[in-house]
Amino acid sequence: MTSRGKKIFLALTVIVPFLIYSIVYYAPIIRNAPFKEKNFVSLEYNWGTSKFENSYNSATGEFKYLNNNDSLINRNIKLTLRDIKYLDSIADVQGFWNLPDIVANGEADVNDTKQFRYFIKFNYETKSKEVTYFPSYRGNEKMKGAISKMQKEIELTLIDKETKLAK
Repeated sequence: MTSRGKKIFLALTVIVPFLIYSIVYYAPIIRNAPFKEKNFVSLEYNWGTSKFENSYNSATGEFKYLNNNDSLINRNIKLTLRDIKYLDSIADVQGFWNLPDIVANGEADVNDTKQFRYFIKFNYETKSKEVTYFPSYRGNEKMKGAISKMQKEIELTLIDKETKLAK
């Protein structure tokens, strides 16, 4: 067999079956990804103690928070398509979809009504993902970093939107 024939044989017996396998196996997984940006419905973001004194809902645009003087501020802030794409991509990069529903040190944190926490919920047409995050969490650093980064990006986006609204 010639050198060229050996290369063709190798390609037909190893590379082509691998490509076919990859396409058959991964195509449905990619096609049926549960959290697609185009299916995004809304984002819910709450923070505070167990009462969640502060909140944002992108479906209604309602943004309520207590300022430094403990006065309740109500604003209406709508996220743009660009903001939605950005937050969805950050969630993908940070692995938000793989986080547990509660990121806490234990039941003591969850049951303590004075413990500060964040609640983030992404709603899509067919699914939703929610995570309650306690900043006092001392466990897995990668998990804490992922949810902390997600929380900060949402907060910065809202602050940026509010600043533009005030101008």
